[in-house]
Parts: sequence; structure tokens; C-alpha cells
Amino acid sequence: MANLLFLCVHNAGRSQMAAGFARHLSDENVTVYSGGSDPADAVNPAAVDVMNEVGIDIESSTPIRWTDADIEMADVIVTMGCGDDCPFVPGRRYLDWPLDDPAGRPIEEVRVIRDDIRQRVEDLFIEMGWSTSS
Repeated sequence: MANLLFLCVHNAGRSQMAAGFARHLSDENVTVYSGGSDPADAVNPAAVDVMNEVGIDIESSTPIRWTDADIEMADVIVTMGCGDDCPFVPGRRYLDWPLDDPAGRPIEEVRVIRDDIRQRVEDLFIEMGWSTSS
């Protein structure tokens, strides 16, 4: 069992979409978490809409602040735009995905970000040798 953690600033768009794709792909061999350095009050409605378009529901997700315990249990940590606020713990595998923040962007641009995230998550599962449910 592997633990995968996605981190961004508000835990409302990028990290929620990535976690949604990872949970969708995982055949229970990967536990997926997400968090933010400065969590928003709710998940970005545009992110919810574009994920619904591909059959993944993230509407019930809640932005949360990552904790030291989250970092300690993670095997792979994917950061996406939190810069110096992202934590670093030796011995963990880190990836940084430079993705545009979907906040305030038109739905067409959020779809492009979603599709980029989907490809990165799929590539990560392949790279890590994690089996998938799809």
C-alpha cells in the first residue's frame, strides 16, 4: 500500500482534481490525500464542474490544511504551486507539477488544466508501477 499526497495553496482546485483522478485510478493499492498551505472555504466550482464532465465527483471534498502527520505518512508528495510553503521531509519522493491555478479562469481553461492533471496522474501511476482499476 502506498500513500500519495497532493499539495497546493488552497486545496480547492489542482490538488482536488489530482486527488480525484488518483482515487478513480487506484485499485485500493494507493491511499490518496490532499491538502493546502492556506485552504479555501470550498472546492472551486469550476473544478467540480470539469471533473463531473469526466465522471468524477469532487463536490463533497473539503479543502484542508496539510499537517506534519500527512507529510510523515506520505510515500510520494506532489506539490503544485505552493512554493516555499510546501514542506520537505527527507526520504520522501517529491514531484513538483507547475500547473496554472484554475481559480478565476474560464471553464475552457480549467478543462485544459484538468486534462494536464489527468495525464500527469496517469503517468505517475505508470512510473510508480501502481496498478489501476481502469
